[in-house]
Formats: sequence, structure tokens, C-alpha cells
Amino acid sequence: MAGGRKTRVVCISDTHNQTPKLPRGDVLIHAGDLTNQGSYSELKKTVEWLERQDFEAKIVVAGNHDIALDGPFFRHNSQSWKWPSPQDAGMCRKLLTESTSITYLENAATQIRLTSGACFTVFGSPCTPKQGTWAFQYAGNQEAECVWSRIPDGVDVVVTHTPPKGHCDGTAEGLTDKREGCPSLLKRLSQVRPKLNICGHIHGGWGVETVRWRLTPDDVSGNLVEDVAFWNEPGASSKKLFLVDLTIKSRAGRSLGCDASLTRQRKPDSLQDGTRGQPDASLAPDDKTAHQPRSGGERLVSSGRLADAGLGNNEALWGGGQAHVSGVGHGRPDEATQGPDDRDERGTCSDTDGDGQGARTETTVVNAAYLGPRVGGRAVGYHKPIVVDMEFTVVGTRTNDQPPHLELDGLGS
Repeated sequence: MAGGRKTRVVCISDTHNQTPKLPRGDVLIHAGDLTNQGSYSELKKTVEWLERQDFEAKIVVAGNHDIALDGPFFRHNSQSWKWPSPQDAGMCRKLLTESTSITYLENAATQIRLTSGACFTVFGSPCTPKQGTWAFQYAGNQEAECVWSRIPDGVDVVVTHTPPKGHCDGTAEGLTDKREGCPSLLKRLSQVRPKLNICGHIHGGWGVETVRWRLTPDDVSGNLVEDVAFWNEPGASSKKLFLVDLTIKSRAGRSLGCDASLTRQRKPDSLQDGTRGQPDASLAPDDKTAHQPRSGGERLVSSGRLADAGLGNNEALWGGGQAHVSGVGHGRPDEATQGPDDRDERGTCSDTDGDGQGARTETTVVNAAYLGPRVGGRAVGYHKPIVVDMEFTVVGTRTNDQPPHLELDGLGS
């Protein structure tokens, strides 16, 4: 199907009990760390804030700080934290799983259909590489591959608490945070090539990169990435919001060198067997002083209108070939490190990319951590929410009395 329906996605993560005002949009995605330690009172406050937000669809994953949402971990480690009162992990989970306006995902995928007719598939996972004693963690490559093998082929949006290794994980900027993104996630993203990967976890990695995948990622060098474009935010002192335009019209302009919101580095990441080759370009020197973002009532202004100097027609158009989503549905949180089940293949609204441009070649990675980088163990300042305009396939409208998410069979219950 040629063409798609423009949809505004507002991305945020790592709010840690903060309840900021958000820009307006169609879809809200929160990529985890809703709280500091996942107590019932913290979760209740955050869920009530999310439910008040005026978005047609709200997609949420947990993070490593949302301890009580990871049942098995909580049962074995609940004494490691000082709780204001005894915690009931089941009641904590129900705040999200029984919400009528929130789609909560744990290592599972679902289909989102909006009243506009826009339809997309989304996979969500709270899991991160193990460091310290926190919830939803995996250790080693084998467990990591078991987690990320659950991302279905052909999925449109992947929401992960961890970033992929080398992209929006702060490592390219030499931060003192000893954490980094996951190489197994990067490998799986290079195979699936979703339109968006929204993440958080490493606050210093906040920002947006558009990754162009190699056409033959299995070459002898092990390189997965052809090149990377960095989106330049308008500056923390600016009243403009961080708006990333991924619509067909904008992508066509970038291919002609007409978008000054990007800077590109053309070396691949040279990632092989977990060895990191970091990009040789960094974010443009914008004002990074964090500030409290304004309310959703402010006017959205694009962060730029060009600067891909010297690249000419090098920008890859993002297309959509025929791809089936396999094994999508809701999985149990304790399945995070188990292998994938036998799954049925079936077509969904992500069977085409919606713009008739051919096979997918790019994934835009958005680290939407709201709290600023950690200094001396404490987060300093705030980041702006990140707004993404994009187009999704139109497959038919739904009525207002129907839920926006449609559960798909495939994964375990």
C-alpha cells in the first residue's frame, strides 16, 4: 500500500517518580524506570499521571528500578531495599496490567490501531544487561540472545529499557557511566530493522541517531552499520521541542541534502563478537544545560532545516518490503531469559512499511531518558521529551469504544 498516516509519537523514559508536562501527540511511549524502586505508592503516582495524559495510545515498559514489577526478582530480593511498608508485587503489577488506557509490555508484542486508521506493531522489553542487583536483568550473551530473539520479524517499533551498544548509550561521548548498551540487541535490530527503537536507562545517552544498516550485515568484517546520522536538538535553553521528522517528505528532503538537523558519520561500527568500534563523530555542540521542559501547549518547531554538507544523495530512503510478524503476544516476565516458543506466522499491519519505498534500511534510535546524566550517583538536571513524526500503514479505522491495542497470538500467555 502506498502512503501512510502521519502519527506523532512522544517518547520519554527514566522519569523516576517525576511527572513532567508532555507535548501533545497521538501515541505516548515510556521506556522504563517509572520509579526509583518500584513501590506501590511510587507506581500508583506514576500510573495515575500516565492515565491523565491525553494520548490515544500509551505504551509502557518497566525498567531495572521498577523492582516490584519483576515478580521472581522481587521475591528473592525484597529485603535488599527499605520499603515504606510491605509490598505486594501482584498489586503493583495490576496497576499497569489492569489499566484501561495503558498498554504494558514485558518481552511481548502487540498491534496498535488508531482511530485515524494508522496501524503498527510494537515489541516492548524491560530487560537490561546485568550490573548490580536490579530487576529485569540478564547475564551473558546466551541469555541476552534469548531475550532479543523474541523481537518479531517485521515489527515497526521496538521499546527497550536498554539502548543497543554504541548507539545512544553515551559511549561515543566518553562519559564516566560504566554501563553501555547491549550488543545482542544491536545485532537483533540489524536483522529486524524496525522503524524506531525507543530506549533509556543510560541517562547520558539521551538523544537520537538514525542508523543505516549494511545491506549484507553478515560480511566477514562483522560490521552491522553502514553509517549513522545524529539528530541535533535545538538546545536546552531553547523553547523549541526536540522534534524528529521521519515522514516521507522529510526523508526525501534529507536525501537531497536539505535537512540541517542532521550530522552524519559514515564509518560503520565494526561490531563483531561484542567488540565495540565507536563512531568517530559526536553530537553537534548544542547547549546541553538541562532544564525543565515546558508544557504540551507550546508550539512544536522543527529542530533544524539542514546540514548534511558533503553527503548529497547519501541519505537512505526508508522503505517497507513484505515482512511477516511472527510470534507476537503477551509473555510472562519470568520468560525473559527463556528461548522462544514455537510460533505461528501471520500477517499484521506491519506487513508493509506504508510508504512503498522498498526494503527497510534504517532504524532511528531514541534515548528518551528524562533525568539528566548521573554525577556522583545522582541525576543532574532534566532532558526534554523527544517527539517523533512518522507515518504508519493505514489498514482501516477503529471506533472510539474499541481499545487501541489488539493482542496477537503467538507467544506464551
